[in-house]
Formats: sequence, C-alpha cells, structure tokens
Amino acid sequence: MISSHRFASRLAAAFVAFAVFAFDAAHAQPAARHTIRIGYQKAGLLAILKAQRALERTLAPLGYDVKWFEFPAGPQLLEALNANSIDFGSTGAPPAVFAQAAGIRFVYVGAQPGARHGEALIVKPDAPIRTLADLRGKRVALQKGSSANYLLLQLLLSAGLRFDDIRPVYLAPADARAAFESGSVDAWVVWDPYYAAAQQALRARTIADYASVESAFSFYEATPAFVQRQPAAVDAILAQLRAAGQWVNRHPAETAALLAPQVGLDAALVEKWVRRVPYGTIALDDAVIRSQQRVADAFHDAKLIPRKLDVRDVAWRGVSTGAQRAGD
Repeated sequence: MISSHRFASRLAAAFVAFAVFAFDAAHAQPAARHTIRIGYQKAGLLAILKAQRALERTLAPLGYDVKWFEFPAGPQLLEALNANSIDFGSTGAPPAVFAQAAGIRFVYVGAQPGARHGEALIVKPDAPIRTLADLRGKRVALQKGSSANYLLLQLLLSAGLRFDDIRPVYLAPADARAAFESGSVDAWVVWDPYYAAAQQALRARTIADYASVESAFSFYEATPAFVQRQPAAVDAILAQLRAAGQWVNRHPAETAALLAPQVGLDAALVEKWVRRVPYGTIALDDAVIRSQQRVADAFHDAKLIPRKLDVRDVAWRGVSTGAQRAGD
C-alpha cells in the first residue's frame, strides 16, 4: 500500500510534469511554412496544375503553400523572377536567352520538348501573303524575346531572308491581336492559345509553323535563391509536372474541360491546342543544353542580343529525380 506521503510526492511530480507540458504546448510555435510563388501562362502545363490543384496537395505535407501569378508572355515572367516577385515559372526557349543576355537572375531547372504546331506565322484569310518570301518589307507583329521571335527568325532564314528584311512590330499578344484585326500589321507570329483563338475567331491562315524548322525546348526556371534554399520543393514541383504531363497526354479532352473555365475559352478550342503539345518534363541533360545553346547562338548571329552566351552558366543540374532525361 502506498503511503500518503509517497502518494503526495508522486501527485506533486505529476502536476509539475503536466505544468511543464502545458507550458511547452502553449508556447510551442507551429512549424514554419514557406509560400512558393509560381508564374504561369495560359497554355502551359503549370496552368493545368493550377486548375487541378494537384501541386497544392503535393506540397502541403512538405510545409509549402502555393500562390499563382499569370503572365501574358515569357519575358514578363522572367522580369518578375528577376525582381524576386515569383520563385518559379515556365517560358519558351527565347525569353530565357534574352533574359540571360540582359543579366536577369535565373536558372534553368527542367525542360519540355517543343511543339511543332503550337505556334505559327499567320495572316488574315484574304491577305496577299502566300509564302515566306512574301514577308519581305512587311510588318510582322510579335512579342520581342518570345518563342515566336525564334520561330520567325528560323522561318526567315529558311526562306533566305534576314531579320532586317521585315519590319518587326513588337507587341504583347493582346495588343498584337488588335493590330492584326485592324490591319495595321501584315502578319502575326504567336503561340497557343492566342494562335488557336485567331484560327477560330478570325479565320487566320497559317503560313508556316515549326514543322519545317528546328523547334526548341520550353523551360522551367527559378530564382537562384529558391533552388539553393528549397531544393526539395523544386524536386517536388518537377515530379508533379512530369506526372501531370503524362496524364494530359492520355486525357486531352478531360484536360480541356478542366482548363476551359480557367482561361475563359471554349473547351473545343482548348482541346485543339492541348493536343498540339507533347507534354513531358525532362531533365537538363547535355542534349537539352546543346539545343538551347543553338537558340542563343542564332539570336547572337542575327544581332538580336548584344553578346555571345554560354547557356551552361545558368543551367542548374542539382535536381534530377523529378524529371526524366530526354529520350527516356
């Protein structure tokens, strides 16, 4: 039988232990959470992830919240990376080249194969332009430093023309469409969904796309600080992108139904451009870097960027588990 003295001692010890636990619980701080700021464009795989909310479900258990920011084109997105307004985003190949040439701080962390038919040089249905050779001296609308800029450069070279043989009119997509509709430009080179929308609403006629010239990869980029401080988050994002890309390739109609309300476009139109893209996140292997180096060299040779670049200077090879290698 426990004596009253020993019982009192044990009871006092229990009260002390409980008091210590209660104090610790009252003053304990919740685990620190990090907010990842992601920049996306209407037609990219990141937009699909946003609609699915799959990334939030993946990152929440790891202590990350997600905020989304939409951009009309890649150059604006990379400016936001440079200003530390976002942590992660995706663009075509040329915006990253122009950004590196301008000293913008970013690193490549992953890539996606280029689409052959996801952007094009278009004219109005009754335009006199029939071939690439007819572009000489014509006004062509494009977003400077965008993937459309590279497509136009490649198409001109294939036709024996130089970039200064045309009259470039540098406009963001919304302004370019207005100029195209009004006839203040003769042609427009642009990507989906703007391309698909122009085909549907304006009966735009396609002069050429990437079918006849070498396409480039699209890229996932991040700030150097983000990949250094949150490599697990980068890995998780790339893994989720890879899984989402595989799902989209198998379910284009379902993807269109999911995405259409988010972008305010008809589901049939969205499905049209979803089917034009080979979604798939791959690692930055040597083949990808060589391809991007060719893009950088082409812009330098055309005197559209002021200096020769080495793409390897901004290629981050620290994450590999979330993306497959090209050709896998």
